[in-house]
Amino acid sequence: MQFKHVTLDFDGSVAILRLDHQEVMNAVSVDMLGGLAEALDTIEEKKDEVRCVVLTGAGRAFCTGANLQGRNNQSKKTKAGLTLETGFHPFLRRIRNLHCPIITAVNGPAAGAGMSFALLGDMILCARSSYFLQAFRRIGLVPDCGSTWLLPRLVGRARSIELSLMGERLPAEKALEWGLVNRVYDDGVLMEEAMKLARDLAGGPTVALSLIRKLYWDSPENSFEDQLNLEFQCQLRAGDTQDFREGVGAFLEKRPAQFKGK
Repeated sequence: MQFKHVTLDFDGSVAILRLDHQEVMNAVSVDMLGGLAEALDTIEEKKDEVRCVVLTGAGRAFCTGANLQGRNNQSKKTKAGLTLETGFHPFLRRIRNLHCPIITAVNGPAAGAGMSFALLGDMILCARSSYFLQAFRRIGLVPDCGSTWLLPRLVGRARSIELSLMGERLPAEKALEWGLVNRVYDDGVLMEEAMKLARDLAGGPTVALSLIRKLYWDSPENSFEDQLNLEFQCQLRAGDTQDFREGVGAFLEKRPAQFKGK
């Protein structure tokens, strides 16, 4: 399925969402944000069928940040940042609240907002040649799209500030060493490995996996007692699913579980 600068394909219960504006290395425009919104609408309409999402880039880049082309030629200047709340933030919030796991397959540069998009993955897989870049300081802006929330929680304050102040490339292998990403693969097998992982997650207990996402997203803002209460609430929901009953039955019968995502 083709949307504005976005393609959406389905492989069984896996949705593959591609940023697809290769002429600008998948830089994000208002049009692309609209395309992403439509693609997510389609995924949500197929909520009972889609049990994992893979987000990647078309061509040789994952996403090089906001599309700046034409800004100097605008007759009426628009203030930097205005599209954050109207375009970027709704997308980020929808990914955060996705009903199933999301894998980001970082196939090339992930800069600026593109770095934030990449770090939204529950599992972050990288091509060996890919890199991350907090590019904002290069054009006189501050980090946005949630990067100042995500980065300190992933790699700590010192490394986060260094990345943002210096604007230096962080290669995939170093990102793995820092614990920023989960796995690094040779470029030629990245999507093969991403789909292998996606199919494994899609065959899992989707309700429980969704609740696991929620627990870890909410954890940084919760006290210990708050988190205990949230675990209790989530466990009640997970324990009321068909998949829980199937999982226990499969364990007792010493057979592989056949989860249905319900």
